Amino acid sequence: MDICSAITAINSSAQVSVIGEDYEQITWHAGTTVISKADIQAKQTELKTAYDALAYSRSRKEEYDQLNQFELISDDSINGTTTHKDAILAIKAKYPKE
Repeated sequence: MDICSAITAINSSAQVSVIGEDYEQITWHAGTTVISKADIQAKQTELKTAYDALAYSRSRKEEYDQLNQFELISDDSINGTTTHKDAILAIKAKYPKE
């Protein structure tokens, strides 16, 4: 999570520029209240933790997108099978919620 993302998560109207992800190279514009380095770093950690917590969801979506779900559902309905359900359960088992 970059410095600007953390700053705007703290103050959505903040106007800043940052050179090279360097905390010492933050320029605050248009009267934006300065946010301490410690607060920015804490927000970066918080954002990274939230992002990491949803890794399973991103992985599941990737695999769900590869399934031809409408065809699987249709085939299951016609054939009395559970191919679609089985595929979904396999993906969920592969990428469980933490």
